[in-house]
Amino acid sequence: MRKLIKRVISSTVLIRSILFIAATLRAPITVVGPMTDIISGTLHLGTAEAGLLTTLPLLAFAVVSPFAGWLGRYGLEKALFGAMILILAGIAVRSAGSASSLYLGTCIIGCGIAVGNVLLPSLTKREFPDEIASLTAMYAVTMSVAAACASFIAVPLERASAVGWPLALGATAALPMCAATWVWKFDSWTGATVERVYADQKHRVWSSVLAWQVTLFLGLNSFVYYVTLSWLPSILTAGGYSAEQAGSLHGLMQIAGAIPALALIPFINRTHHHCKIAVAASVLSAAGLVGLTLQPGLAALWTLLLGSGTGTAMVLGLAFLGLRASCSRVAAVLSGMAQSVGYTVAAAGPPLIGALRVLVGSWTIPLLACAALCVLMGLLGVLAGRPITIATVIEG
Repeated sequence: MRKLIKRVISSTVLIRSILFIAATLRAPITVVGPMTDIISGTLHLGTAEAGLLTTLPLLAFAVVSPFAGWLGRYGLEKALFGAMILILAGIAVRSAGSASSLYLGTCIIGCGIAVGNVLLPSLTKREFPDEIASLTAMYAVTMSVAAACASFIAVPLERASAVGWPLALGATAALPMCAATWVWKFDSWTGATVERVYADQKHRVWSSVLAWQVTLFLGLNSFVYYVTLSWLPSILTAGGYSAEQAGSLHGLMQIAGAIPALALIPFINRTHHHCKIAVAASVLSAAGLVGLTLQPGLAALWTLLLGSGTGTAMVLGLAFLGLRASCSRVAAVLSGMAQSVGYTVAAAGPPLIGALRVLVGSWTIPLLACAALCVLMGLLGVLAGRPITIATVIEG
């Protein structure tokens, strides 16, 4: 009985740690979106320079992700604790107030988040192998809610403070502080290590067609998500909305991303086929993007659809990292691959779509181009949604 009680307490602490880490993996980036125009005006940044505020973390994800699994060999909890400290340091640097510190801090934050992005699915696979879908949905909800709160409070906090935008950006430091505290409390953090990722296993995952389907599904969804994360406030203000309204709708999109995570828990757990869910995510995202071009006055509806679509795809994609892996070792390699390649694709989104908008003079063609990518994402999701694992494909 004593051992059972200890296990329950340990699991509770671990789940809290997972959720606090998840809350930290998006909010420090989403808080920038509603204030892009404000920061650009204060620091005299151009469109391309402003786009870097979202692109730099994605590039950091792409560069650091392949090495994050290697860090897990020294202990998942140790690596995740270090990641939270790195994010905290990056937020402090970013909030210094100058353009150089803004970019440097953003890069540091991106490196810390990259480690968390890769190792959190591996930790979930190791500790809760039979509850992957439920835990994934739980931390996806946490990510979305934290991101939404950051978007909601960004502009009001900036305007209520004499310090301005640095304080609004710095407020997100509370999240990695709490996460680091809970990870530190986990009683086995000094001894729990992830299985070593051997070179041949890594080669097998990278050569798997299924792994590429999962990777590109996540990558295209991230492309669309980070484009809207970066440019939705600008799209809305160009359509006549105020900065506060745009910030609120930006937050609404994050909240909408949490709704499908809760709804998907029973469906992901009860079925081995996830093709229909992937198609639904694609349709919702595409409908939201097309709606913004045709009826911008109904922006609240379109942001709800867009948030629901990208949120559904994110939950499903994160679940794929565990469901399509045969063990935590494969999950770590697949996660590193998906994050590296996926975020390389995503990093091209904000500057590319921003440049396209400047070229054509409106947001119509860029938004329709993103809608077309959602259709391709749906096709990849149908393939990745089959009830097979990477080991099955390799060995069978």
